[in-house]
Amino acid sequence: MLRVRLVFWYMLWCLRFGARPWRYFQLNAPWFSDSRRIFSKREMDEWIPPKWRLAQEPLRPDSRPSSWPVFLKPEWGQNARGILIAEDQQSFDRSRRQLLSGKLPYLFQEAATGAREFEIFYIRNGTTGNDPAVFSVTETLNSSNLSWPVNGILNQHTSYKTLTRLTTSDEHRLWQHLEALPAFRIARIGLRTDSIEDMLEGKFRIIEINLFVPLPLHLLDKTMPLRERRRFIRASMRKLAQSVKTLPLDQPRKNIFWPMLLLSCQIRR
Repeated sequence: MLRVRLVFWYMLWCLRFGARPWRYFQLNAPWFSDSRRIFSKREMDEWIPPKWRLAQEPLRPDSRPSSWPVFLKPEWGQNARGILIAEDQQSFDRSRRQLLSGKLPYLFQEAATGAREFEIFYIRNGTTGNDPAVFSVTETLNSSNLSWPVNGILNQHTSYKTLTRLTTSDEHRLWQHLEALPAFRIARIGLRTDSIEDMLEGKFRIIEINLFVPLPLHLLDKTMPLRERRRFIRASMRKLAQSVKTLPLDQPRKNIFWPMLLLSCQIRR
C-alpha cells in the first residue's frame, strides 16, 4: 500500500500542475547507460569521488579478489536482489560458477568497513536544482548475528530507523558532501560509516546509488506515526511532480522504463 499511496499522490499532483507523469523516468536520463541499457554500477563507480569509492570489478572466470569478504552484485539491481557474499576463495568460486552461467552481468565489490549503515533519500529542487526539496536520512539495522548481512527490504532481519536527531545545519553539511556527486534529480545513496559525526564530516564509503525508482526508506520505520507518514508522502510527491514539470523539454528522451522493468523481472527469477 505504501507504493500505491506514493503513486496516487504523485499522479494527483501531476494532474494539478499539468505535469506529464510518464516523464518521471526521464529525471535521471542523463545517467542512463546508452550502451548497457541500464543504470550501470560500473559507470556509476566512475562518478563517485575516490575517497568514497569501493573497489569493484566485473566478474570473470579468472577473478581473484585481493581481500575478503566481497559482495557479488548484478550490474544493476534493486532492494538487494541477487546479491551474494563470499568470505573466502572457495565460496567465491562456487558463487562465480553459478553466476557466470546465467545471463546477468555481475560485479564483485569490496566490503565497506564502517560499523553503521545509512540511506539518504533526496529529491532536488526542480526550480533551482541546487538544493534538496526533500531530504531524509535513515539508519539500516540488522537483527541477525551475521557479520556481513545483505540488507534490503526483502530481508526479514533488516529494519529502518529515521534519523531524527539531525538539525537543519547537519543536513546542510551532509548535502554539501553529496554535491560532489553528479546532480541526480532523485536518488537514494547507501553508505557505511562509523558514526553520525563521521558521516557529517564526509568520512564514509558509498555502497550503492539507486536512481531508478528509489523508495524513501524512512517510510518503513515502524515507529513513524501514520499521520506523519501520510504527510511526508503528500509533500514529497508534490515536490516530485514539480520537479518533473520543470524538466527541460529539449532534454533527449531515453527509453528507460521497459528495459529496466524486463531486467528487474530477470533478477527476481
